Amino acid sequence: MVVSRRGQALRGLALLLVVYALPASVLSSSSSASVTQSAAVALPVAQPPSGSVGHSTIAPSMVPPDPVPSLVPSSAPSPPPVSPFTGLPTDLGAPVLCVKIDNAAVARPQSGLELADLVYVEPVEGGLSRLLGVYQSRVPPVVGPVRSSRASDVELLANFGRPALAFSGAAAEVGALVAHAPILDVSAIARAGDYRRDRRRPMPHNLYGDANRLREGGAPPRDIGFRFGPPPPGGRPVPGTDVRYPATAIGVQWVPAESRWVISMDGSPLTSASGPRPTAATVVLQRVSVRATSVHDAAGAASPFAATVGSGDVVVLRDGLAFSGSWSRPTPDAITTFNLPDGSPLTFASGPVWVILVPS
Repeated sequence: MVVSRRGQALRGLALLLVVYALPASVLSSSSSASVTQSAAVALPVAQPPSGSVGHSTIAPSMVPPDPVPSLVPSSAPSPPPVSPFTGLPTDLGAPVLCVKIDNAAVARPQSGLELADLVYVEPVEGGLSRLLGVYQSRVPPVVGPVRSSRASDVELLANFGRPALAFSGAAAEVGALVAHAPILDVSAIARAGDYRRDRRRPMPHNLYGDANRLREGGAPPRDIGFRFGPPPPGGRPVPGTDVRYPATAIGVQWVPAESRWVISMDGSPLTSASGPRPTAATVVLQRVSVRATSVHDAAGAASPFAATVGSGDVVVLRDGLAFSGSWSRPTPDAITTFNLPDGSPLTFASGPVWVILVPS
């Protein structure tokens, strides 16, 4: 009888344990199915502490929503401003300095030409040439030898705004033109303290200017008509060419390794006393009308006037190729346009530009 009662007690205790354990098992199975079937929002099941018996619970969880694409396009950084003289980045607030530079054989090598954005080669008395260097994005500490201005410079610079013009002096007639032109006179007469003589060189080929001081007060750069971009179709390969004045030979040679044109004067490489050899990305052979003026030099030779207002033929050298076209500038304050025969723009390669005025 005792054994029977003990057996009954044990069976009752076992049944009680089964009853207590059954709800937890059933609930755990139901919770797992709910999570599996819900594909939209997954709510994890919180597991009961180890060793506990009882109902498991579901812990709510905040799932971050999928990111919503922005309706406002991201703004790309603005490209840096580029020079109207070179097509390369520059500070458009910096002033423009133009310098009339000696190009006689005794004046070479010059100082500062390698940093010019733009160089004009102009005919002067006796069949010689002079250079007009334009500085804006890069400025040498010293530039020269500085020589006198000509009437051609006044017309040439009329569409530059009001650049500073450095020159040693000028004939009375030319000085009057400069005084009434949109030019800031920073000549050796107006700003004597900004110049010095190099006594190692003979006069008058030894006057040099402080370019950083001379450019103060000059106007910032403006569009003068150059257009930069990829080469147009139709160029013909040209390894080099020559332009001849009565007493000057100007050579232009392409250097593929540097992707630049180099200049020679009277058969010798044009070098610099202050840095590497001057080079150009684009060389413009601009054919212009040249006439004698009433101004004469000390030897009695008439000063020529090279007209850059008007129109004419042009050859643009870039990327080792030559492109023929035309140029046009209807008024002094207008830009100079360069076009292909079909009327489309004749683009320049980005970098320093040399413009050789070729008498027609």
